[in-house]
Amino acid sequence: MSGLYVHLPFCSIKCAYCGFAAFSGQGRSVPRYLGALEREAGFFPEFQPRTLYLGGGTPTELKTEELAALFEILSRRYGDLHALQEASVEANPESLALDKLELFKRSGVSRVSLGLQVSQERLLKTIGRRHCWEDFLAAFRGGMERGFSMNVDLMLGLPGQGTADAMETLERVLDLEPHHLSLYSLYVEDKTLFSKRGVVVDEDLAREMLSASMDRLLRAGYLHYEISNFARPGHESLHNLNYWEDGRYLGLGCGAAGHLDGERYQNEDRLERYLSRVESGERPVAFRETLTGRRKLGETMMLGLRKTAGLAVTSEMEREFGGTIRNLAALGLLSVEEDGEGHMRPTHLPTGRGAAARRRRRIRLSREGLFLGNAVFREFVEPEEIHS
Repeated sequence: MSGLYVHLPFCSIKCAYCGFAAFSGQGRSVPRYLGALEREAGFFPEFQPRTLYLGGGTPTELKTEELAALFEILSRRYGDLHALQEASVEANPESLALDKLELFKRSGVSRVSLGLQVSQERLLKTIGRRHCWEDFLAAFRGGMERGFSMNVDLMLGLPGQGTADAMETLERVLDLEPHHLSLYSLYVEDKTLFSKRGVVVDEDLAREMLSASMDRLLRAGYLHYEISNFARPGHESLHNLNYWEDGRYLGLGCGAAGHLDGERYQNEDRLERYLSRVESGERPVAFRETLTGRRKLGETMMLGLRKTAGLAVTSEMEREFGGTIRNLAALGLLSVEEDGEGHMRPTHLPTGRGAAARRRRRIRLSREGLFLGNAVFREFVEPEEIHS
């Protein structure tokens, strides 16, 4: 599958935890930015996506007419967006007006991801959000009434947030019966406001929140299909699954990342630098890399292990990482299972050269491994690649 990611780096205010390319007070640059997006898309004339994801930043910070112009650009380049398998838009509650929802529906959007994060006003102020619960309710109900598949983003481990706060937010959201929820534990990235304030995550408390939330979502009938993601059956994010399955995707826009023909790249994350390079007819790539051998295998394993179903162990993976897998399994962080006659059963990875060819095996994060995922991933990739 091929996915298209379009980054819209405009925000009314940058959240205290945000490490993405996002800029406040830059609304005057939107028309120029849309022109650059169309020009950058033209560098890839043969690319045809099956999924679309508009992220940010805050895509809904754009005016309705600006969003309409963006959809016209995408339609000219890629055809009728209704034909895509999935088209998602990230939105903030305070900027998702009903006319924008109507535009999304006409334009072929099928999925809306709302950034609630928390429901308590004191915590919303702590993280720099401008919406309130009532704003979220209006936006969410507007999306449901128009037939979108609705995702809600929630955060755990925030400064001043307790387990009771996290569960109160989760219960209030579950009462609305969303199709999908994403739960993210706070990670303090360099150069964010939280980093400058010296915020330190209470890992034990964050784990308690995540554990309680996971159990509640499973009781509510949600499928836990990726470390941070839960869905009603049939509402899994196809675009994001393509990432975790090491698929092909084109990233357009300031700070956007892509994976094409084995090469991973990331665009310039400074707005003026991105715009100037595209306008000069140059691809705005700041970093590119083609992984091979052990590094490529390690990345594939890290991405596959994000899915709760895990991944099949190939003979190449066994040669390069067999010892690592066995060590992680011995620590209780990985489950190793044999794929037999219609069922899976625990097994130990065989060490004989011919054994790998005789049996199919899968590895996945154990329950403990879900809480210590980054520690597991560091055994396969360099630490700086985990949060990139």
